[in-house]
Amino acid sequence: MGRCKSFEFLTFEFVSDFDIRISDFKKDMGYFRQNIEKAKAYQPGFQPRQTDVLKLNTNENPYPPSPAVMKVLTEFDAEKLRRYPDPIGNEFRQAAAKLHSLSPDHILCCNGGDGLLTIAFRAFCDRDRPVAYPVPTYSLYPVLANLQNCRAIEVPFDSQFNLPPKLTSTGAGLTIVCNPNAPTATFIDTAELASLAGELEAILLIDEAYVDFAEADCISLVNDFDNVIILRSMSKGYGLAGLRFGYAIASPSLIEGLLKIKDSYNVNALAVALATAAIKDQKYFKENVETIKKQRKKLTGQLRALNFEVPESRTNFLLAKCKNGKAADIYEKLVQRNIYVRYFDLPALSDKLRITVGTGQQNDKLVSALKEIL
Repeated sequence: MGRCKSFEFLTFEFVSDFDIRISDFKKDMGYFRQNIEKAKAYQPGFQPRQTDVLKLNTNENPYPPSPAVMKVLTEFDAEKLRRYPDPIGNEFRQAAAKLHSLSPDHILCCNGGDGLLTIAFRAFCDRDRPVAYPVPTYSLYPVLANLQNCRAIEVPFDSQFNLPPKLTSTGAGLTIVCNPNAPTATFIDTAELASLAGELEAILLIDEAYVDFAEADCISLVNDFDNVIILRSMSKGYGLAGLRFGYAIASPSLIEGLLKIKDSYNVNALAVALATAAIKDQKYFKENVETIKKQRKKLTGQLRALNFEVPESRTNFLLAKCKNGKAADIYEKLVQRNIYVRYFDLPALSDKLRITVGTGQQNDKLVSALKEIL
């Protein structure tokens, strides 16, 4: 009995001491990994809750998705929600492959373009394999680098946003070029990116989230280089930002490797069905894109007439440099009028506003407000 009590006492003392050490650890380190504790989260564009606002800050398509999408939505079989979805979204893969004249094993379905970026960082980056990209660009890249605990090599664009030659010599495991680029709306010629792919010994991911509004793309590089991944999004040209669906285009060997890393069921059954309906309706898609391009051209002229400096855009947004006032001040005065655009308090961007191209009526309302402010 004495030995038993002694054993219980010793056990109690040991656990108590262990608990103290764990408590001290939590106090010093927190629950999260050190890089997570220090991380700054990605900041999406502001999402106002009220409906009586003009929202031109997150590059959403101002027009509804294809009627074919809405038909599939209203007729969707609820039985499919009870079951797990096809883990690789074959229905969409086949439709996308047909559109791009490829085989389905060139396609990977993802939970938005951001889902593919997360997979790519997990696949190709670690402490010894950094990521490289030109800046300024999509602000999610450094966030994902920090989460993966890999070094981010940021290579500045020149004043004309040409492809930086230094990208070829970073030694990165993953190089990302957003093309057309966000937030500058500029485009790099396909031949230049082909040259970059040929010089890199590791992966080149070309983020084509906005390519629907450009005159060219880089899909052909997938057939020419086994180290190229193309990112595509259904959020912009197809008007499905709320669906969160994107896809990768790459060589079958790369897709096979990426399939090992994705979540087991990374796209849901409803999303696959709606995205498939959207990508099949190319007539509606092309008409929608052309409408936005026409409004883009008109809005560019209107902003230039107000003395904004607006480069030609290859996206569904404009980057407007403010000559007659501070961008931050104009942004705040637009907010007071329930009009939201995007302002980045960052080097090379602090004197600019990023403005999503809306409908003709929306763009005119913005221009009228800017005339009052200026």
